[in-house]
Amino acid sequence: MVKKISVLAFGSLALAACNDPAASGGAGGARQEIRIMGSSTVFPFAKAVAEAFQKGDSNRKNPIVESTGTGGGIEAFCAGIGSQTPDIANASRRIKKSEFETCKKNGVTEIVEIQIGIDGIALGESIKGPGFKLTNAEVYKALAANPFGKPNLTKKWSDVNPALPNIPIAVFGPPKTSGTRDAFAELILEAGCKTDAATKALKETNEDKYKAVCHDIRTDGAYKEQGENDNLIVQKLSANPNMLGVFGYSYMEENSTTVRGVALENVAPNYGAIATGRYPGARPLFIYVKKQHVDKVPGIKEYVAEFVSAGTKGSYLTKLGLIAAPDDVRKKAFDAAANMTIIDGADLK
Repeated sequence: MVKKISVLAFGSLALAACNDPAASGGAGGARQEIRIMGSSTVFPFAKAVAEAFQKGDSNRKNPIVESTGTGGGIEAFCAGIGSQTPDIANASRRIKKSEFETCKKNGVTEIVEIQIGIDGIALGESIKGPGFKLTNAEVYKALAANPFGKPNLTKKWSDVNPALPNIPIAVFGPPKTSGTRDAFAELILEAGCKTDAATKALKETNEDKYKAVCHDIRTDGAYKEQGENDNLIVQKLSANPNMLGVFGYSYMEENSTTVRGVALENVAPNYGAIATGRYPGARPLFIYVKKQHVDKVPGIKEYVAEFVSAGTKGSYLTKLGLIAAPDDVRKKAFDAAANMTIIDGADLK
């Protein structure tokens, strides 16, 4: 599901002095509204910042915020410059090297990366659920398509470990376009995969096969994709007490009366555990700013500054479930927001 705030007829607008192909066709005037696309996890934070940004100056236009998933948002962001493309991409993972190269190929050559805080990939269950406690290896064995290189034949959690509930493996989760799905694979599934020495060694000899073995999720129905809508997963858990869900920590925090977190490696997903990195599913959240649009669309720098300021501990974003980043990371974010410092992509993967 794509969520939006505000409405804009993009086809009739163009960014002035932005090499926008639409401008050469005679469509005049600069777009006044900031356009933001991407992560469903970052969406509620970006929406809250948009509301604060507009309230701060009634002359500002409401930013348009769309929840498309990290992959979809970055794809649109990297499609080029001009009124048809977003000014900002929300991401629940870092931009990939391949995506950065696509951006450059399409003329998006000045990208500002800002970490807005930390989130946790939470495994959750209904408060009426059986009270799961899992290890990374158990999650991997239950959900990997080919755990340790062999077909996954498990049907029940008790097949993974006799001490686990004797109920079918059934997990609601995000699709492949989701940054949450990427982070879940990298932080939790891969951690479980690497518990096998032979599979861990495969990374040095055949990295592509290693990634497939460690990251690919089974497609036989045990893992049920729910689209780019973490709220839908939360709602379905309430109606299905024996099922688990994969979603951002902020959604669990927001719905604590109906769902609870599942401890991984004996660490529950809570603010302190995620902030300190003790929780295995802790991950950074980002926004990417198209610097080439900053002087063409009013308010981008101010919106970004509001986002960074609102990510400090005790702010309205942390009350929504965002985890404040460590001091050194926040300083870097403030500097990048103030100076619009672009990245060269050298350390991307």
